[in-house]
Amino acid sequence: SGSSDPYCVVKVDNEVVARTATVWKSLDPFWGEEYTLRLSHGFRSLTVYVLDEDTIGQDDIIGKVSLSRQQISAEPRGVDSWLSLAPVDPDKEVQGEIHLELWVPEQGHPRVLRCHLIEARDLAPRDLSGTSDPFARVSCCGHTLETAVIKKTRFPHWDEVLEFELAEGEPGEAVLSVEVWDWDIVGKNDFLGRVEFPLDTIRTDPTKGWFQLLPFPSTTEEHGGQLGALRLVVRLVEDRVLPPPYYQPLIQLLTEPILCPGQPPAGTALAVLEEVTSGESRQDVATKLVKIFLGQGLAVPLLDYLTTRELARTTDPNTLFRSNSLASKSVEQFMKVVGLPYLHDVLKPVVNRIFEEKKYVELDPGKMELSRSRRISFKGSLSEARVRESSLELLKGYLGDIVDAIVGSVEKCPLIMRVAFKQLRRRVEERFPSAQHEEVRYFSISGFLFLRFFAPAILTPKLFSLREQHADTRTGRTLLLLAK
Repeated sequence: SGSSDPYCVVKVDNEVVARTATVWKSLDPFWGEEYTLRLSHGFRSLTVYVLDEDTIGQDDIIGKVSLSRQQISAEPRGVDSWLSLAPVDPDKEVQGEIHLELWVPEQGHPRVLRCHLIEARDLAPRDLSGTSDPFARVSCCGHTLETAVIKKTRFPHWDEVLEFELAEGEPGEAVLSVEVWDWDIVGKNDFLGRVEFPLDTIRTDPTKGWFQLLPFPSTTEEHGGQLGALRLVVRLVEDRVLPPPYYQPLIQLLTEPILCPGQPPAGTALAVLEEVTSGESRQDVATKLVKIFLGQGLAVPLLDYLTTRELARTTDPNTLFRSNSLASKSVEQFMKVVGLPYLHDVLKPVVNRIFEEKKYVELDPGKMELSRSRRISFKGSLSEARVRESSLELLKGYLGDIVDAIVGSVEKCPLIMRVAFKQLRRRVEERFPSAQHEEVRYFSISGFLFLRFFAPAILTPKLFSLREQHADTRTGRTLLLLAK
């Protein structure tokens, strides 16, 4: 058909940890999926494989992107770019581990780095015999040394010590690189894997153990983008969690304006946070604030504090809560944390029906496919008016069911959400008391409940865990028109 059905598989050190949904019939797929992976301290690499799903036979591998831990760590704000896909030969995928000992003796001048290459295991087979002829190549400070070649094995035992003289004032970012290769008498040697160590780490802390062999890292220049490119946002965060008493001073500082409302509002920790957070970090801050205050039983007072401050700054009620302020983001995150089961209860039956029925819906004459619609949904002669009329009827039916489900769900709505919105309505009435602004009290709530809660979930059910897969093109169009 000239297209693919792509999905991604995420591996950490050759272990599969996640799989995205399949995007059907597309060469420009959008996933928009986010994973939080809890990794062991010593992980080495993250690899994303892009595959084409086939209903018959094995899925085809389109390409991959590999990022080493060093690459990810080198970007404090995370990797966020298009990366060219590298080709994947299933027979040449890197595997196995190498056993090393690295140290710098305290005595002696000049200083010497010693690399003890002990052995390797489970290397990839590169020869017709199902084995390899492995040797190790070590590079450091502009010098390269190699071990002996061990013939016909995937479990070589070298037990060799290679020494490198360390020059004074060696740059801090210098690394020791260990590569394992399969020796070939004819042609090029085959790559079996590599591992790198920062020199600074070895100087201060001798290193010994088994280390996962990694592929060469992908770069945007490699392969000229012939296989396409994958846009990734990857951020490595190392959390060190202390016992609860250590956090009490911070929690007291944050909750102070809520528990002791008499102090000047401009100087509180929450007010300062609001001033210094930028658009991109505001969502992270809002999520953490909501979780902290929920844990303290103070989520509703937090939202009341933030929305009251925003109300005080708003002169035109038509712009109320329309920006991505800390107040708006906090209410949004609050609804997601406490209201997700409620959202599922309300929307899942209708959303499932839309996915199962796969009806053809289109209101834009420029996008109507009359010949295709005849095969799918209609009998007899077709016209734009007929397609539009049928689409309107279907949309009104779906929308009616959605609105009925929402309106009839009052008792299912979490009590804490209802209390928060009741308080919001009261604050809006106090800020805009005149008769001409009577409807603002409703707009302020519907702006959150519909525009930031129900509508996004209808538009992309996968991102709210309402469905396991993204919608196909036709169902996606129906969901878009419903959300609008």
